[in-house]
Amino acid sequence: MSTTVTRDPLHVEAITGVILAGGRGSRMGGVDKGLQNFNGVPLALHTLMRLSPQVGGIMINANRNLAAYESFGVPVWPDSTGLGEYAGPLAGFLTGLERVETPYMLMVPCDTPLFPQDLVARMAEAFAREDADFALAAAPEEDGQLRPQPVFCLMRIGMLESLVRFTQSGGRKIDAWTAQHKTVIVPFNQPGDDPRGFFNANTLAELHQLESRLP
Repeated sequence: MSTTVTRDPLHVEAITGVILAGGRGSRMGGVDKGLQNFNGVPLALHTLMRLSPQVGGIMINANRNLAAYESFGVPVWPDSTGLGEYAGPLAGFLTGLERVETPYMLMVPCDTPLFPQDLVARMAEAFAREDADFALAAAPEEDGQLRPQPVFCLMRIGMLESLVRFTQSGGRKIDAWTAQHKTVIVPFNQPGDDPRGFFNANTLAELHQLESRLP
């Protein structure tokens, strides 16, 4: 009797979402980006509410105003690494991999408020189908070219050792790290996908511009 091997889907409960809110917000004049209001709600809280139905649990990676983030009701962890102050998103990846207790972790930034409401389902499906180590979202930019959005990254928790090695050797770019492993790119360019789904607000003007386009 022959058996067909099928990849198990990733169940929601097996994935913890980590919201990256630990940056300096330098292009916003040094403000804490995750606490800037979007449609009347702090960006990080808006992200939390959008992500919650898609994952089993959530934590926030933040490096200042921790009490404000803790008021959102989920665990908050500052960068716990020796990468130096504000070492970029990989410091948040490291913190998440050290803290998350589910088999899989999904990273999302706090400054991309319109990310798809089926983000996790589509990334998890591709991840399981390809038996990958990483799934990275990709979206069309203004020139129409499909480009990876490496901060939107689903991974196995077992990648901690690899990331420690990569950062200790001076690596800081997400895609340079994921390129060392089996990575599936997940396109978000289907009919019905919001073209602004991965637009990130780097300035307050861009944030207000995004707000003005809400239905």
